[in-house]
Amino acid sequence: MADEGLRPIIVKRIKKGGGGHHGGAWKIAYADFVTAMMAFFLLMWLLGSTTKGDLNGISEYFKTPLKVAMQGGSGSGDSSSVIPGGGKDLTRKDGQVKAGDESTVKKTYNLTAAKAQLEREESQRLMTLKEKLEQKIESSAALQKFKNQLLLDFTSEGLRIQIVDEQKRPMFQVAKSELAPYTAEILREIGPVLNDVPNKIGLSGHTDATPYFTETGYSNWELSADRANASRRALVQGGMNDNKVMRVVGLGSAVYLDRNDPFNPINRRISIIVMNKKTEEGLMRDAGKLEVGTGTEGAIDAAAKPR
Repeated sequence: MADEGLRPIIVKRIKKGGGGHHGGAWKIAYADFVTAMMAFFLLMWLLGSTTKGDLNGISEYFKTPLKVAMQGGSGSGDSSSVIPGGGKDLTRKDGQVKAGDESTVKKTYNLTAAKAQLEREESQRLMTLKEKLEQKIESSAALQKFKNQLLLDFTSEGLRIQIVDEQKRPMFQVAKSELAPYTAEILREIGPVLNDVPNKIGLSGHTDATPYFTETGYSNWELSADRANASRRALVQGGMNDNKVMRVVGLGSAVYLDRNDPFNPINRRISIIVMNKKTEEGLMRDAGKLEVGTGTEGAIDAAAKPR
């Protein structure tokens, strides 16, 4: 019994711990990582498939979410926005959709009607110009005494202003291109009025059928062209913008105003055409090609009527 008190006391210490492969904490961390990557790729996909306008809406939403939610705006109720709150799904691009069906009104443009409207406006503009010229002829002492030599009418090319010869009052010196003093005065009075419209102008010189030819080959063709150019200079001197002139031609005796009498002094004239848009475009398209026909000059009974 005495030996029992001498027995050694043995203390067993149990070392706790297990193999690493038995733990599960890494699985949770891996699941969090995969979830984060999924969210990241989903965000990249949304950003790549969203328009710039919708991105701005998203940006505004996150800057002031309460303001956008309460007051509306892009990102608050658009069906195309990634922010919930409107439309049926994210694939729609029409914005908020009403419950009821609403017919879509398509805008159409009638080009023919628009062109016709522009032509009417231009015709009215040229008509107003004609009235201004007629008023100036009646009110101007310099023009009133020559009104029988000023003919105004409309042709297919636009408003035509013709200054014609009279037997006792020629516009030019015989066989020369120098303007008579009264002719230069008429042109200087008319010039500033032509600036009232944006239309371009063309000038053409005409002679009668009296033969004219020099040893150098100078004929009615050159003479009519020189007279047309002299008229252009007088218009510019009177105040007309030089860049308004689009055409200066000499037609010699090819086109008569009085077809029954080719030698009538009225056939010697300067014709000023205030061109309509169609004529301007035709000249630009055809590189200045000029077609002279009976329709452009008009008949004597209509054109020779004093204005």
